Amino acid sequence: MLGLQLPTDPRWVDVANMNIEDILVDHAYCEQKAATSCISLIVQFPEKEELVSMMTEVVAEEWSHFERVVTHLRKRGFSLGKMRKDEYVLAIQGILKKGGSREAQLVEKLLLNALIEARSCERFKILHKGVKDEELQKFYYELMVSEAGHYKNFISLAKTYMPEEYVQNRWKEFLHEEAKIIQSLDVRGDRMH
Repeated sequence: MLGLQLPTDPRWVDVANMNIEDILVDHAYCEQKAATSCISLIVQFPEKEELVSMMTEVVAEEWSHFERVVTHLRKRGFSLGKMRKDEYVLAIQGILKKGGSREAQLVEKLLLNALIEARSCERFKILHKGVKDEELQKFYYELMVSEAGHYKNFISLAKTYMPEEYVQNRWKEFLHEEAKIIQSLDVRGDRMH
């Protein structure tokens, strides 16, 4: 369903299990950045009523996820800590095409968000099945379902603003480039991506 061309290295969950505090801290910031990204879309495209409506819901959900991750951190005696550079997100931002119409730029941003949500969904599925903490297993299952919904929302919105064929072709390009990026990154169990 997600279309990702390269699955996460199976060793990732083993390393993540050994670094659960780091995973939770990074995850919290990923949720914060997801909410911020959706707020930015609302601010940049306030005239797009369907986008504003959908992004408002996603912002609320992502912020709720942030709060829940922080609760899981505290429950385990961990603190939020500092945000770290997200090499994955920095790399995939390079996929974005510059220029073009306002709608084309919106679609680029929507597809970038869809890509992040798709990869997050895949990682949450891996954590759900492979993390040793039973409470976190259930939590990551819920988030896997939620991120799959967000991924679909972003793709659907993109098709609202540009022809479906254009969106599908551009999405294939995103997936192809993302696979090369995933292949180039080290397997790090202290990061969500």
